[in-house]
Amino acid sequence: MRKHGAAVWAGGLLALLLAGCGEAGPAAPPARRPLYFDVKGLLTEQVAQLGKRHAAVTKHVRLRADAPETVRVPAVKWNDELQIFFQADINKAALRGAYAVDSVALPGGALRRTYTRQPGQPNAPVACLVVVQQGREPQEIAATIIQNNALFSAQKQLRMQLHHGQLCRYEVVGTQKLVLFDTLRYSAAGVVE
Repeated sequence: MRKHGAAVWAGGLLALLLAGCGEAGPAAPPARRPLYFDVKGLLTEQVAQLGKRHAAVTKHVRLRADAPETVRVPAVKWNDELQIFFQADINKAALRGAYAVDSVALPGGALRRTYTRQPGQPNAPVACLVVVQQGREPQEIAATIIQNNALFSAQKQLRMQLHHGQLCRYEVVGTQKLVLFDTLRYSAAGVVE
């Protein structure tokens, strides 16, 4: 009797295992569509494109009230170069519902979407994100990032311009203040070649 019960149990287990190996099974849940504009996805795509074509950049950098410096960088690590722009990603799970969205049609058929941080969202450093698109193709992205704590405060204005889906210009203008130190003002702009 025990042998028969063990055989039935083993046969049932084998049937379950074989059923799990079939081609048709439960479908995986669909990938979650970003609630807001996918800055991270766009930047990841741009980093890949720019790296593939070995794009160079001419940079204009200014620190404090010093004269601006211009330098051409022929070999760019694009992931590092655009790292600050990844801070404009507002699609993190903790930020769901943190932004109000306003859309305005512009002359020429472009659409401007403005994502504004709702009051009472201390974990949302992006105060505002503005995306101008022609159809599904982004043309300009601008963000204001504000960070404050007991030792440090900073504000950054980020802007990217794209032409035919490729990054052509970007800039960062910011201020940074550490307790007991003067405010540091800086700007950097890049023109992609």
